Amino acid sequence: MLIKRRRGWELPESAATPEAVYRDRRRFLKTAAAGSVLLGAGGLLAACDEPAQAESRAEDLARFYPQDDPSAALYPVPRDPRFELDREITEERLAVTYNNFYEFGSSKNVWQNAQDLEIRPWTIAIGGEVEKEMRLDIDDLLQRVELEERLYRHRCVEAWSMAVPWAGFPMRRLVEIAKPLSGAKYVKMTTFLDPDTAGGQRSSWYPWPYVEGLTIEEATNELAFIGTGIYGKPMPKQNGAPLRLVVPWKYGFKSVKSLVSFEFTRERPVSFWEEIQGREYGFWANVNPEVPHPRWSQAQEELLGTGEKIPTLLYNGYGEWVAELYAGMDQTSRTLWM
Repeated sequence: MLIKRRRGWELPESAATPEAVYRDRRRFLKTAAAGSVLLGAGGLLAACDEPAQAESRAEDLARFYPQDDPSAALYPVPRDPRFELDREITEERLAVTYNNFYEFGSSKNVWQNAQDLEIRPWTIAIGGEVEKEMRLDIDDLLQRVELEERLYRHRCVEAWSMAVPWAGFPMRRLVEIAKPLSGAKYVKMTTFLDPDTAGGQRSSWYPWPYVEGLTIEEATNELAFIGTGIYGKPMPKQNGAPLRLVVPWKYGFKSVKSLVSFEFTRERPVSFWEEIQGREYGFWANVNPEVPHPRWSQAQEELLGTGEKIPTLLYNGYGEWVAELYAGMDQTSRTLWM
């Protein structure tokens, strides 16, 4: 008899509220809070007004997304039911306006600056230890993969977190397209370089462009994901359009944005923050509440937009998916966790 072992972070199906029901319940509670008189006398009017309010909200959110994105018709995409959450999805407006994107500045409010980024045309180079180097147009790549939505927790090294509906495709699929040779041990990922557009790249003390890396085993793990959209829409520029890495068991600085290059290498690449300050930001960057950052604790995290602090989970709660990747490694080594 086949027995399904539920992942430690998964909700039982009986406890998972469908998104549509959840949103309808929230709207109902807000209406109820207005008082019984309004419900009795003006309920019909409130119901008639709701589509206009929804349209207004949609128009407000639209300004945070790329306009005339040729991939817009691909979204929303089917949700993979294997990936559920133990918390509510972060409010969309917060997730698309509270961003780390040092290419456009060191503040969280860089979404306006990021709108200067041109995401078409956009070409991705695949090279290094592969059967044949290639360059792919982003829209051609999107036609070669099957897009899906995954609900993932996102944990920043700064000790805040959010829960996001990412759209995209498994990174394993990109590795299959690349056809790496047997000598390839790592994937080096590089972002765009355009100081005229991205003012942060004019800061000479940073080693631009932004570089990150994964082992081949990490890159082909079931959780590793290439994000191309969010909240049922194409990826906003400030969130890493047109494609970015999403590795939810690691701190957020590993999830490199606006990628232009995937290079398969024999040698381990030196990542952006590792080059700046390797004692604080290493190559592995796996989430561990027991290993503090040199300047603050990682034992708790603050849920973005709520102020609520909750315990941080080992591997951000995804240990059952990824712990085996690090079997045999020194679990007491600080570099494995930071």
